[in-house]
Amino acid sequence: MRALGLMSGTSLDGIDVALVDIVPRASGYALDLVYFRCVPFDEVFRKRLRAALPPNEATPSEVAALDVNLGERFAAAAAALVREAPDGCVDYVATHGLTLFHCGEASQTLQIGDPYRLRDALEATVTFDFRRADCALGGNGAPLVPYVDALLFASDEADVVALNLGGIANVTVLPRASQLEEVRAWDTGPANMLLDAFVTRRTNGALTMDRDGAYAFAGVVDERALGELVAREAVFLALPPPKSTGRERFGEALLEAHADLFAQLSLEDGCATLAAFTAATIAQSLANYGPAAARVIASGGGTRNRSLMTMLRERLERAGSTLHTSDEYAIPSDAKEAIAFAVLGYETLRGRPASLPGATGACRPAVLGAIAPFALARLLAKMHAECAANGAG
Repeated sequence: MRALGLMSGTSLDGIDVALVDIVPRASGYALDLVYFRCVPFDEVFRKRLRAALPPNEATPSEVAALDVNLGERFAAAAAALVREAPDGCVDYVATHGLTLFHCGEASQTLQIGDPYRLRDALEATVTFDFRRADCALGGNGAPLVPYVDALLFASDEADVVALNLGGIANVTVLPRASQLEEVRAWDTGPANMLLDAFVTRRTNGALTMDRDGAYAFAGVVDERALGELVAREAVFLALPPPKSTGRERFGEALLEAHADLFAQLSLEDGCATLAAFTAATIAQSLANYGPAAARVIASGGGTRNRSLMTMLRERLERAGSTLHTSDEYAIPSDAKEAIAFAVLGYETLRGRPASLPGATGACRPAVLGAIAPFALARLLAKMHAECAANGAG
């Protein structure tokens, strides 16, 4: 099966699009990334998105308009990739959309990006709305990628932690030789989100990120501000998993609430301090709830931040762990989540649960996602025939 996975994360960089070949096996899948690209948002649209995100309160009409506009952008990005890719046919599409609001402890979440624009542009079945089924069962609705992390990175020889460094940082703990029901996952706190917000505020919107960690690399960590920030956010940081978080806690509102800590810091020192905060919260969360020593495999945009990765590597190595990137395991760091949703979409179409209660806190595993059908009977017949041919259940 050839699937198209789409994702727009909390960093608001743009749209990740992955064309993936999925071959079912008796146990799991064989995955082959055919083509990947990230389509950046223009700054005008990015500002519209930011204006609709907490702590701002968008009107229903603006949310509806953004849903349509984003759906059209997803459709254009998907169609362009299919045209560029070799043998660019698509059997189905899986789209996460973009999270406009998320409150895991209340089991509330909302993603936008009209899936029917995708369906009609590509003339293909689309799976979407992956989080709310888990929320309906009392779960956080996040993280959902652990199911795929287990498929990609689990090992019989070592404890593994899959670390995603997007806007938010989350970890999937894969004990050696473990079964799916033993997998645990949770959000540890911010990854790029606070850094992006700080740079945007300090440069009055001229810049929206610390590209490659250049400012943080040139700066010096303010240990007093770092310690105070950790202490002020101790309530969430001390919560045991499963737990999830988002922009509502670790977005611009946090910078506003703790403005006294950063007022006297330069751009460079502020970036260095916030990178250290991300590294410290990840390392402390793993020390509290993860394996004593593990193979940590990082993915996401944060892997390009050399300062963050250096700080994180130093903290993890002191604890006996090693830090790698998913690129070392043939999964491009930027593409992993788009690939993951392509796999989750496959599970949706097969009607199989793909959430892990040990990750989300739901009362039981859920079949995730909804379906916008296009020639669905033909698609399902092809899926069943391929499963039978490969000895897959």
